[in-house]
Amino acid sequence: MIQLFNVSNHIIDTSEFSNLLHDDVVEKLEIEIAQYVGAKYACAVNSATSAIFLSFVGKNVVLDLPSILPPVVVNAIITSGNEVKFSDNVEWVGDSYVLHQFKDYKIVDSAQKLEKNQFQKECNPQDVMIFSFYPTKPLGGADGGMIVTDDYEKYKWYKEAVLNGMTYAENNWERGISFPGYKMYMNSIQAQIILNNFKFFHKKMRVLNSLVTTYNSELGYNNTSHHLYRIEVVHNKTFIEKMEKSGIVCGIHYPPLHLNSIYNGGRKFDCPKSKKLDHRTVSLPMNEKLSFYELEYIIDEVKELI
Repeated sequence: MIQLFNVSNHIIDTSEFSNLLHDDVVEKLEIEIAQYVGAKYACAVNSATSAIFLSFVGKNVVLDLPSILPPVVVNAIITSGNEVKFSDNVEWVGDSYVLHQFKDYKIVDSAQKLEKNQFQKECNPQDVMIFSFYPTKPLGGADGGMIVTDDYEKYKWYKEAVLNGMTYAENNWERGISFPGYKMYMNSIQAQIILNNFKFFHKKMRVLNSLVTTYNSELGYNNTSHHLYRIEVVHNKTFIEKMEKSGIVCGIHYPPLHLNSIYNGGRKFDCPKSKKLDHRTVSLPMNEKLSFYELEYIIDEVKELI
């Protein structure tokens, strides 16, 4: 069976860790990611969902978000005490996008994208950008997330917030409590797996880039995402069933949330594009382990069905 994604597995020797909860390996990952995306500071968290939660806790704002969005994003916004309204933006999927523009800075969700000097290209120094290391993401691991910024005060707040609100001190017994924080820090096992995968990241991205280029050339699209390759079909569930019979796993990213009563609260949102794509969008395998022959096979099967 040809899988939708490849999950990288690297065996690590945990006996090297002096502290499995918060080791120097986490700081090493923070430094490497900050340098890679061109930011001054990086704060590792246990998931990108936690990073979004922290970025909006206590803000009491109304966010205008795409209806086609991972539910975990909206969950983090709502549980952190904010309100969500849905828009018909269907172009963002697989790319970075602005979660919210505050008066003097913005929060950028880049959970599906990680590129060299990306923070410098897309953000101002006071902005915040969030990355994900969920296993199926371009730089996957055993989950985890990263918050980057050039703003030291924001960085300091995040670092304390993820560690129960504790102020930093070289000796644990000298730490104080700045505020009631959260247990959302990344542990060193998560960090080490991500660091191991980071060694192969450039090679993986070259393969995924070639994969996207071939899909575009053969199927007539102009997609750029290295996480999701989405196409439109007449009926996605029928298409997925037929592809699965041919030994190919496909997916749907994502069902529109404005149609879900859990999120719309009885409100009606005008999202005709999102509603249309609910039955038409399919994600093809974005798996760097695909052979040339498997890729040809996928493309042939897609052409036959569309």
